[in-house]
Amino acid sequence: MPLFTASRDQNQPLVSKTINVIVRFGLRLATITVFALFAGIGLRHGLTIMLWMSAMLGAVIATVESEEPLGASLNHWDEAIAYAALCCLACTV
Repeated sequence: MPLFTASRDQNQPLVSKTINVIVRFGLRLATITVFALFAGIGLRHGLTIMLWMSAMLGAVIATVESEEPLGASLNHWDEAIAYAALCCLACTV
């Protein structure tokens, strides 16, 4: 691999990666909820659409970054699964 290739720090401790994912998930969820509140289609439909888009975005980012689906620490795949689960929950409520 060339030295000039941009990549994330792979030597970061597992606990630090997990904490980063949890904080990122919480901030995105708060942002999604705020945007869904102001959507003109209602909270339930807006939240469902935003959660679905977040699940797809997480899967795309995980694919681009070549992350392992069942890695030792949390990553974008876990985040995408959590958004998909919340989307399914929002659909059934």
